[in-house]
Amino acid sequence: MSTETVPAAETDAPTDPPTEPCSVVWCGGRPYVLEAGSVRPRWVGTDGRGRPETLSNAQLQRRGWSHRRAASRRRSR
Repeated sequence: MSTETVPAAETDAPTDPPTEPCSVVWCGGRPYVLEAGSVRPRWVGTDGRGRPETLSNAQLQRRGWSHRRAASRRRSR
């Protein structure tokens, strides 16, 4: 299947994050939600230690994001 027939929201490497408030994306294995009502859009989630973290659209794009959670790289024993 070519990427031309797949909607942009389902491609593996989207270019721009969604703009709809309360949208959820994955970045670094953690979910981030687009905060509604903010003057500047900001993505709210947690860092690797569980502390609150906010990212701008530019930061989210630099780190890489996806509409789907990436498969776990852990090996089951």
